[in-house]
Amino acid sequence: MTGVTEEPTASRFVSELEPVVPEQVRRGRRRRRPGAVRDREHMSTGAKVGTYLVLAPIAILFVAPFVWMISASFQPMSTIFANPPTWLPDDPTLSGYKGFLNVGELTEAQQSQGHGDWKWFANSAFVAITITVLQTFFNALCAYAFAKRKFPGRNVIFVLFLATMMVPGQITLIPNYIIVQHIPFFGGNDWMGMGGHGWLNSYWGLIMPGIVSAFGIFLLRQYMMSIPDALLDAARIDGAGEFRIFWNVVLPLCMPALAANAIFTFQGAWEDFLWPLLITSGDPDKTTAPVGLALFVVQNKTDWNLLFAGSVIATLPMIIVFLIFQRHFVRGIAVTGLKE
Repeated sequence: MTGVTEEPTASRFVSELEPVVPEQVRRGRRRRRPGAVRDREHMSTGAKVGTYLVLAPIAILFVAPFVWMISASFQPMSTIFANPPTWLPDDPTLSGYKGFLNVGELTEAQQSQGHGDWKWFANSAFVAITITVLQTFFNALCAYAFAKRKFPGRNVIFVLFLATMMVPGQITLIPNYIIVQHIPFFGGNDWMGMGGHGWLNSYWGLIMPGIVSAFGIFLLRQYMMSIPDALLDAARIDGAGEFRIFWNVVLPLCMPALAANAIFTFQGAWEDFLWPLLITSGDPDKTTAPVGLALFVVQNKTDWNLLFAGSVIATLPMIIVFLIFQRHFVRGIAVTGLKE
């Protein structure tokens, strides 16, 4: 009976003493906090000011050419190259956009000029979006295998994938061209890949060589390494298969990295010039925006207002995609490679 009566007494005594120490610590922290907080605020404010002083001129240096291009696209030819340059046009006009797209009321001289085509941007949008969707999916599949599946030679194969990033793309142009040309059963080819042109001058040739990226696999693999294996094991215990685990568990947790991969892929596919030029051979039905703008420069060397209008149209999709996925993109780059 004595032990029974002493135990609650001791427990009450301990419970009464335990809050005392944290309260004293909190009081001491309150006394030290204002000065420390002020020092921290001063340091953070000074660091922010210094950061802005360094980054602001750099940002202006990079943004100024694009801002001037937008301004020049709304100016007539007589004021585009004025000295000093005109940043805000006094009398903005849409003649450059109308002339490039060959829409609206145009003079006979403007109608006789070479002009751009909406087909260029439609082709670029179709090719870039398709490559982005397929590459993001296949990169995620490969990254999941390298990050969460164990099989013989996994690390060796992954190192070989990374080694391909050191090979310049210009070296693989001719081999890729030959492979695309000799795809069996396409473009008049037989089962040996002979007799026709294969995927040349087709959307297949524009899209298929870009559906996998070693960099994208590396980016997503590093992000997936941070996902706890316990989540995957719990899904397996519940009876989920590997693809369901990949689709319902891993992909939702990888949205920041997927957004970063999608932005890089879309930007690269939209700006690609050399490969579409080789594959399409100047076919107007398959011409993409970069190739079309280059041909436009050759045909119209002095129509700068039309060229600037086309360049602005070609640049807008990349800016829109980045602004939409900016939050996920920054987060994906920031946390990729961290492990829990």
